[in-house]
Amino acid sequence: MKDEDSRYEAVRSRDARFDGVFFFAVETTGIYCRPSCPAVTPKRHNVRFFVTAAAAQGSGFRACRRCRPDAVPGSAEWNVRADVVGRAMRLIADGVVDREGVAGLASRLGYSSRQVQRQLTAELGAGPVALARAQRAHTARVLLQTTELPVTEIAFASGFASVRQFNDTVREVYAATPTEVRAAAPRDRAARRAAPGAAIPLRLAHRGPYQAGAVFDQLAREAVPGVEEVTGAPGARTYRRTLRLPYGTAVAAVQERTRTPRAGTGTHMGGWLDARLHLTDPRDLTTAVQRLRRLFDLDADPYAVDERLGADPRLAPLVAARPGLRSPGAVDPLEPAVHALAGRDGAERLVHRYGKVLDAPHGGLTHLFPEPAVLAEAEPGGPLGALAAALADGTVRLDPGADRHDTEQALLALPGMDPAAVAAVRVRALGDPDVAPPGADLPDSWRPWRSYAVRHLCVAGEPVR
Repeated sequence: MKDEDSRYEAVRSRDARFDGVFFFAVETTGIYCRPSCPAVTPKRHNVRFFVTAAAAQGSGFRACRRCRPDAVPGSAEWNVRADVVGRAMRLIADGVVDREGVAGLASRLGYSSRQVQRQLTAELGAGPVALARAQRAHTARVLLQTTELPVTEIAFASGFASVRQFNDTVREVYAATPTEVRAAAPRDRAARRAAPGAAIPLRLAHRGPYQAGAVFDQLAREAVPGVEEVTGAPGARTYRRTLRLPYGTAVAAVQERTRTPRAGTGTHMGGWLDARLHLTDPRDLTTAVQRLRRLFDLDADPYAVDERLGADPRLAPLVAARPGLRSPGAVDPLEPAVHALAGRDGAERLVHRYGKVLDAPHGGLTHLFPEPAVLAEAEPGGPLGALAAALADGTVRLDPGADRHDTEQALLALPGMDPAAVAAVRVRALGDPDVAPPGADLPDSWRPWRSYAVRHLCVAGEPVR
């Protein structure tokens, strides 16, 4: 939605479909909001629009305390786009700027730091440092309002270089001190704040309808024992898994949620999945959350997907039956690649033979998925060893900023990686929304959502042809 008049109409109607797609700021109050903010609609001449929260913050606006615009799902555009801006946004969301700086981000993208700065600023109104800063501020608010961690620990866990920088940013973004932000936590959050060392309670927001049952069905079928498990009855299941993260490890638990958005009146409601994260190092919070969001495909735009696919006679009844069907991704890109080569049983064997054992088991969770370098050394030769070695030495990249076309070509050059396996890796590891299985003659009218079309066919038990 590029036209500002159209954006203002979305604000007037409080249309949640566009939460995260753009933000609006009110010059008379100095506050920026999400489009669905329930406050009184400001006059058009007082409103400015921004593509990112970072751009609004950079122009001197602070986040609305009522609609909490920093908590909305990310724009689906960054998952769809394969250009440098889309790749950069996926890497920034994964915490690369905080860990490696702008130079590290640029190196991963294959551009100079100046080129990355110029492209992001020109298109998004904010450079990589500002975008990462906005993300750190959001992480800080989550930790302040969901945990009892000391403020000093939260400052560094959020990625800030100093307590002073943390204090200044929180005041600037939220117009409140860190202590005031903590005190302003909603009652339900305040009541269930986690003590230091305990699991952090989270709400993972999504826009529009969400077919949780289909996602949990798939995760249950593919769960690798020791690393993943799905427990409970359908409709109230819990998915649990271990995570290997930049600073430590984690155990995540995500609850199946069957709530559907309210219909009618033009108000489009989203929802969330309840989650809990037990981190060995709180600095991993942002990365862990983003990887869970990719796994559950929470930043998708179901309205755009359903509108395009629902116009096709073959898919229309499937879309009507399952609005908001998602295409799950992965928390560790090596996992779907190993699945494609060795299957679920082969992955389980590798986990128990080469995966790092947790210091303390969490129920049925006992291991981390093996690292590429460990697999490359333990299983030299053969398709699996070649894949692991290519990932370990960087010949093949499966991180969020990888170029999808280049990665496909590099994978096809490896022994044992046939087109079907590569297509599976593109969907799950790279989050590509527009993948057609080899040999399937899918119509161009399904673009750029062919991955979702295939999901609809598979869930409905219909052949993909």
